[in-house]
Amino acid sequence: MDTLKKLKTLQEAIVYFSNPDNCVAYAVSKRWPGGVICPTCGSTEAKYMPTRRTWQCKTRHPKSQFSVKVGSIYEDSAIGLDKWLTATWMIVSCKNGISSYEIARSIGVTQKTAWFMLHRIRLAMTEEGDEQLGGGRLVEIDETFVGGKVKNVHKAKRPKGVGLQGGHGKAIVMGMLERGGKVRARSISSGHKQNMQPTILANVAAGAHIVTDEWTTYPFIARNTFHHVVINHVTGYVNGHIHTNGIENFWSLLKRGLSGTYISVRPVHLDKHVTEQVFRYNNRKEIGDGGRFNLCVVQSFGKRLTYRVLTGKA
Repeated sequence: MDTLKKLKTLQEAIVYFSNPDNCVAYAVSKRWPGGVICPTCGSTEAKYMPTRRTWQCKTRHPKSQFSVKVGSIYEDSAIGLDKWLTATWMIVSCKNGISSYEIARSIGVTQKTAWFMLHRIRLAMTEEGDEQLGGGRLVEIDETFVGGKVKNVHKAKRPKGVGLQGGHGKAIVMGMLERGGKVRARSISSGHKQNMQPTILANVAAGAHIVTDEWTTYPFIARNTFHHVVINHVTGYVNGHIHTNGIENFWSLLKRGLSGTYISVRPVHLDKHVTEQVFRYNNRKEIGDGGRFNLCVVQSFGKRLTYRVLTGKA
């Protein structure tokens, strides 16, 4: 019986995972449901050493001793699984995200450590699978600008000829939402066809019905590929079933997290924050906090992120 299915709140999870043996047993059940496998040689012959909570592979080879952390986002971390799992529960259940400062205060680590933990957890939140959107459902496509407001820039540094409400100097995030289904989003370097088209073709099935705003690039992308309808925001925002309100709702969630929780996000890390919000949005119904937590932990294995790679020093 999966004990975690009974856990519905963070408090219950903290109590359950305060026992290190529960942490290991839970992680093992998600990583090796059919039995422990040596991550180096693939052997199923491994002896558990309870005093160290590690395994000894019976086959002689380097790294024959291993823990459940090896080959996961937790590898080479001195932080216990109790803190890792608590931080994971917090980030998957907080609708607008949670800052590294709050994580640091909550689990008793430094802010730098919490920041690194959050980025590793976001790696586990990356959506897996390449199923395209638009399987019989309408797909909304839109883009949004992320960055500081031009009107807040000092007049001496404000670019000339740029409107106060423009997108000058801001990052662009493009999103595709299948009504009643999932959302996909990622940053793009510009709003030109050569940057937008590959992303749309990779995520939306050919022949799908799409609705966009009046952005001039979309007609060139949709030609001979999709059934395309446009909602002109100059005349209105809804015309029957023609609207982009679904993806606009996702943008509001994303920006509340970026501006309200994280305050300032470097462009190099923007996609990681988008991935975080996409994960919560796509798994917001039915499975609940416990289900999102389970999924995130399952996806934590087979992935690795070092500090050097994260900070661009590798």
